[in-house]
Amino acid sequence: MNPYAKLITSLSLLLGTTITISSNHWMMAWTGLEINTLAIIPLISKSHHPRAIEAAIKYFLVQAAASTLVLFSSTINAWHTGQWDLTQLTHPTSCLLLTTAIAMKLGLVPFHFWFPEVLQGSSLTTALLLSTVMKFPPITILYMSSHSLNPTLLTTMAIASAALGGWMGLNQTQIRKILAFSSISHLGWMSIIIIYDPKLTLLTFYLYSLMTATVFLILNTTKTMKLSTIMISWTKTPMLNATLMLALLSLAGLPPLTGFLPKWLIVHELTKQEMTVAATVIAMLSLLGLFFYLRLAYYSTITLPPNSTNHMKQWHINKLTNTPIAIIASLSMLLLPLSPMILISV
Repeated sequence: MNPYAKLITSLSLLLGTTITISSNHWMMAWTGLEINTLAIIPLISKSHHPRAIEAAIKYFLVQAAASTLVLFSSTINAWHTGQWDLTQLTHPTSCLLLTTAIAMKLGLVPFHFWFPEVLQGSSLTTALLLSTVMKFPPITILYMSSHSLNPTLLTTMAIASAALGGWMGLNQTQIRKILAFSSISHLGWMSIIIIYDPKLTLLTFYLYSLMTATVFLILNTTKTMKLSTIMISWTKTPMLNATLMLALLSLAGLPPLTGFLPKWLIVHELTKQEMTVAATVIAMLSLLGLFFYLRLAYYSTITLPPNSTNHMKQWHINKLTNTPIAIIASLSMLLLPLSPMILISV
């Protein structure tokens, strides 16, 4: 890809995200979302592979439909109330349309079909952007209008997302698809709590982005795309693969690691809101996700293929140590002791 084109798309992504997260007017928020959508499409389709072109078209059609619904929702609200402010969404039809539009943008169930396909057609770096940066503006809009949303609808979509994300990830062999269903499952955790504690949703998103970035960057370094190649990458970079195992277990939410913090806080908050049944169901559904994270972790470090490999074993990676991976990997595992400080701020 041309360096100038890459610079323009990167700056456009930054600009679109900044416009949306800093706007109070619906038209400005919509403009930011549109800039984001148009900026990421060249990055998805840059390999010129038919799978990448298909992913770019699917992404464009879904995001265009969602942006139309955002515009339609804000126009109906302005028509009835005279308000274009993001925090003044009061008309019931507008609230329903906005929830649908943001669910399409994020890939929540039942609007999740596009997300695994688009991730599978993208490179690992673009897949990382789609899983983290591109989710930030829609979550910000949900955060701003959280007091107006329908609790029953959001809770239903959240539990369905956690269930489907865990269930569909069980039989996948492509790592990008597994991480796509992992993202859908985590979005269920974020959306179930947004009405009751919006700050906790943002905290969950930040920690999820940190852990997902660790996994994607390690996979990008070892050039691993599917389960059969993750098994032989251990001989090339043993230290990175051990780090990958811990990052995956953190993403699963096992207690000593960072990923346990948001799940613990969400279950605690749901119990305080007398939603014990929802808390129990979503906690049980996270066991499905735990299974495929454990399978990935098992493949990455413990199993070695029965056949002999044809390449020389490389006990040291050829390039220098990657400092960003070291920093975010440490953060994605060791933030749990900071939970008292986070509890005070939240």
